[in-house]
Amino acid sequence: MDPHKILSYAYLTEKAVGLIEKENKLVFVTSRTADKSQIKDAVEKIFGVKVEKVNTQVKGREKKAIIKLKPEYKAIDVAVKLGLTV
Repeated sequence: MDPHKILSYAYLTEKAVGLIEKENKLVFVTSRTADKSQIKDAVEKIFGVKVEKVNTQVKGREKKAIIKLKPEYKAIDVAVKLGLTV
């Protein structure tokens, strides 16, 4: 599956911004059919970072992925690449 089809868009709320700043995590809305390993590979390929862990949540019609980056990479740098102001 194409990495750009797996990651729909960055999910940005107050809680998600807190995760970016404090826990080095990013939150994306993803394809419902994508599994954790596909999400991990997509993030690593698109943003050039290493992923430590992926947690997923399915609520209603959307699937969210909370992605923890390895300590040598900063989630805030990825957020800036996406054009998010944190």
